[in-house]
Amino acid sequence: MSVDIKVPALGESVTTAEVAKWFKRVGDDITEDEPVVELETDKVTLEVNAPVTGILSEILVDEGAEVEVNALLGRIDESATAAVTPSETAREPAFSAETTTELDPVPEPVAIQAPLSPAVRKMVEENDINLAAIRGTGKDGRLTKGDVKAFLDARAAAETRPAPRRSAPRAPDEREERVRMSSLRRRIAERLKDAQNTAAMLTTFNDVDMSALLKMRQRYRDNFEKRHGARLGFMSFFVKACLAALKEFPVVNAEIDGDDIVYKNFYHIGVAVGTEQGLVVPVLRDADELSFAEIERKISELGAKARDGALAMEDLAGGTFTISNGGVYGSMLSTPILNPPQSGILGMHRIEDRPVARDGQVVIRPMMYVALSYDHRIVDGREAVTFLVKVKEGLEDPERLLIGV
Repeated sequence: MSVDIKVPALGESVTTAEVAKWFKRVGDDITEDEPVVELETDKVTLEVNAPVTGILSEILVDEGAEVEVNALLGRIDESATAAVTPSETAREPAFSAETTTELDPVPEPVAIQAPLSPAVRKMVEENDINLAAIRGTGKDGRLTKGDVKAFLDARAAAETRPAPRRSAPRAPDEREERVRMSSLRRRIAERLKDAQNTAAMLTTFNDVDMSALLKMRQRYRDNFEKRHGARLGFMSFFVKACLAALKEFPVVNAEIDGDDIVYKNFYHIGVAVGTEQGLVVPVLRDADELSFAEIERKISELGAKARDGALAMEDLAGGTFTISNGGVYGSMLSTPILNPPQSGILGMHRIEDRPVARDGQVVIRPMMYVALSYDHRIVDGREAVTFLVKVKEGLEDPERLLIGV
């Protein structure tokens, strides 16, 4: 008896994945729950485990192919008890991403049948819609007016979308190396471009005198680490400062959904982490309920998981505001790009001794530029500037963060 290997649910807002690597070949023995194939999504890499014990009898999707949730990847012969020696032909996947596109028949339009309400039936008939192309979200899978409208909107957008501009062909150079972009890198590119195309993004800047924070950190760092088992870094102070500002300016913690503004009465703070595969943003959930030590421990755990490629979907979903620290790479100033659908992102930068005026005197102080990029569609310039001033005040007088004023 053959048992299917299918693409599992991939998490919030993730519908496709790329087949990154098959761990087994046709004819190999497989034990139940043993990793069989690795999938790479735009957010994480995950392994698909064998549902039963048996022999891998078929590989239906080649490495590099893009697959959707619940797509068939391969089959396991549960009744087989010994490995067979596959021929080279048997070892080849039954088809690749390219042949799938060529061989799959275009679904024929299906007859309009009940249960369709008169209004839905009229929309389908007037717009010459193939029902096989729409998935109903109503009760028992029934097609709703909203389903039809969403399909028509998507079809109209696809028809009006300009064709991508391609550079003129050029002769290849033997010194070049062409490498296929990973799903994560492609998705990063798409999301960053979408953020620029969708949001009315502006950036406001300020600078922070880090003297008091550095002194506090120096004074309590060793005792903090001994007591809490966590390193006292800068990020916990920035998280606390942003939380104080977000509570005072809730629109920066909000998002746009159609014609509505959705205010979030919770604070899930994303902390951008650079990895070899690209930038990921794990989320500190309910960060306002965490202490300094809990924030530092959680950031350390998420950073390690990100670098090991072990982040789960729940580690990445649901952020309401993001903090990105380009200073660890030496950045002096930058304009961070929004992480949709969020309306704000704070950019940290390197600390640098600079001359500043204090009480009529020029003194040298450890200064950091901070930048807030925001969606001007819902965040006004006054709110953005005042938000950043609030963050600056908290960092320059860190005792205020400890007592919540």
